[in-house]
Amino acid sequence: MPPDCPSPHPAAAIVREVGLRDGLQSLAMVLPTATKLEWIDAAYAAGQREIEVGSFVPARLLPQLADTGELVAHAKRLPGLSVSVLVPNLKGAERALASGADLMLVPLSASRAHSVANLRKTPQEAVAMVREMRAARDAAGSSMLIEGGVGTAFGCTLQGAVPPGEVLRLVADLLEAGADRVSLADTVGYADPAAVRRLFGQARRIAGDRLCCAHFHDTRGLGLANALAALDSGVARFDACLAGIGGCPHAPGASGNVSTEDLVFMLESMGIGTGVDMARLLALREAAVRWLPDQPLHGALWRAGLPRTYPAPSGAA
Repeated sequence: MPPDCPSPHPAAAIVREVGLRDGLQSLAMVLPTATKLEWIDAAYAAGQREIEVGSFVPARLLPQLADTGELVAHAKRLPGLSVSVLVPNLKGAERALASGADLMLVPLSASRAHSVANLRKTPQEAVAMVREMRAARDAAGSSMLIEGGVGTAFGCTLQGAVPPGEVLRLVADLLEAGADRVSLADTVGYADPAAVRRLFGQARRIAGDRLCCAHFHDTRGLGLANALAALDSGVARFDACLAGIGGCPHAPGASGNVSTEDLVFMLESMGIGTGVDMARLLALREAAVRWLPDQPLHGALWRAGLPRTYPAPSGAA
């Protein structure tokens, strides 16, 4: 691109850390609450201002996330931090409202098979649940945001192909049901950049700026490429997990989510500000090695290190 041409990308982007929920729920070990609090504090100190700290699910199902309420209470004391939680049902939404979190993410799948396996609800039943959550939120006089996350948007290991029209219908239905915003997720790592540009472009024509976030898994090594494609479509918020942990129980052998440190490095190298201090983030990544022994950790930047040219000199071609 000639130096006098404006960048097609935004000047800034947000990386929402979801490792404390999406990452840890996929691991067999239970990380101590004190360690999770240390993680939140270190991510905040590194400049991250959106963190998904857990999920309000029964402890018997996910003991890894049993301390979500305590994590929310701690995170809410950090000025300027947006605290998110995942809620799979109305009971979880009620607990989220009581916790004082800033945002509840409601996951639903465009794949009927995955929706039933994951939520024990069809996609339309999940949309109806969002309507109930909106009513409960409004009745409580809460300002908490409701985000409808459409998973398996690019395909499903259980169902196979997922028609784009079904994804787009759910985007429209979620907004009509009262979701404040929507996001799209490549839950099992089936997406490619062309498909991402196409589907996010179509979804943006329906949702506008309320299409707020992209969530990619690096299952087949295309996580960053897909993030760039979503960036091209106008998305400026991305989910990512420290050390690329996590995955989906319905995608056996999957490598996990896009690595936070790799995604921040790519964005910052492109001149897109994230507000994240890379040195502090890499120190947090080093701590993850101690916290998660014998667990599969990922990320190219961790292996290779920062290049000598980082950050690029101002005005570099």
